[in-house]
Amino acid sequence: MSAVRERLPEGRYGRSADEAADRKLRITGAVLGVLFLGLMSWFGWHYVVASKISAEMIKFDVVSATEVQVHLEIRKDEGVKGVCTLRSRAEDGAEVARKDVRIDDPASRVDQVFSLRTTSQATNAELIGCTSR
Repeated sequence: MSAVRERLPEGRYGRSADEAADRKLRITGAVLGVLFLGLMSWFGWHYVVASKISAEMIKFDVVSATEVQVHLEIRKDEGVKGVCTLRSRAEDGAEVARKDVRIDDPASRVDQVFSLRTTSQATNAELIGCTSR
């Protein structure tokens, strides 16, 4: 009788070396992915929450046909600088002025009056929003 060796069924007597390496690679990839997502979440949270700046328009005054003055009260963390966007509109709703004003005062509460030059007679002014920089 000749020595015929039968082939054993794959996977029946344990994992092959390739399967073990694939599993380790998948686990490593999953751990690195979770760490990356955690790091990105922390950076995002820190960017949004850590540098807050908010403002409220106290009043506006149409000084002339070409100027509007806007009084803002800005609240922020001490030392944070920012930019606030102001807009003015005419009676028909057309935008007659838009200005980004820099907030460089290091104090945590700032009261300041800003002047907007308009292209025609303005009827109102509004605060669009503020961002820290």
